[in-house]
Amino acid sequence: MGDRANFVVVRESGEYELYLSRFGAVGIDLDLLAGPAEALSMVRRLSADDWWLDDVMCQGAALIDLGRKVLMLFAQEGLSAQMRHRAATLELLREAWTGWEIRWMYDGPAELRTYLGLDPEHVRDRDGGLLVGPLFEPDDEDPADPESMLAVVTVGTDRCHVLANISDHPIREGVALLDRLAGAPEHGVCKLPADAGIHIDPLRGRVGWWLLGASAEAYEVPQRWPGWTVEFWQDRWQEHARRAPGLFEPKPVDRERALADVRSAAALRREQRIRP
Repeated sequence: MGDRANFVVVRESGEYELYLSRFGAVGIDLDLLAGPAEALSMVRRLSADDWWLDDVMCQGAALIDLGRKVLMLFAQEGLSAQMRHRAATLELLREAWTGWEIRWMYDGPAELRTYLGLDPEHVRDRDGGLLVGPLFEPDDEDPADPESMLAVVTVGTDRCHVLANISDHPIREGVALLDRLAGAPEHGVCKLPADAGIHIDPLRGRVGWWLLGASAEAYEVPQRWPGWTVEFWQDRWQEHARRAPGLFEPKPVDRERALADVRSAAALRREQRIRP
């Protein structure tokens, strides 16, 4: 993936400043852990640029609204997009930004523009087509890799499939996903950490999905599943595990260890940033 990010600072007057970082997406969450003053200083050292990255090019973004005290962010890679560290990263962000509202942008840069009252279509790439990951055979995953980029898809009470979670979330395939899963290799139970997932209940005509990054047109997913009841669980992978017992059973997260990991990574990131 790329490493480009947009940053926006909304002044108390309501006017905004747009910045572009060509190498700022991976680690954007760690940079923001420095708190409002340092984060604002870091952003304003970037070059002001009117280039709005689109759904494909934008791999991370942050908005700092000084008047309303709102911090919005998303990242496609990094600790905040990993199951083991997601909750810890957000917990430490809320601690570092006391008194601020922290929001995750599941719709990527389009959600950022919507917040500003701008047309989200400006950053849509509706002509590029879907790029979804291949299905894995049961032995394809690496159990030694704690943060594999995986999407787990469970169907009913007895089917579990695992896909490579690259580019587009498989939920965007819509009902065509069911055809691709027909005859696909099954995994019995997925115990590995994933960063995206879907549970399909054919009997009730319901589908629920979640992710830890962002997905273009995230709030338009019901249009791709006509006749189905679609639930968006945001980052609540636990809901998926609850709906699919015996099929999706990721290892419980050690909160204290995760907090320590994030603090250590943030300290190292800060040291690298200020090193001459």
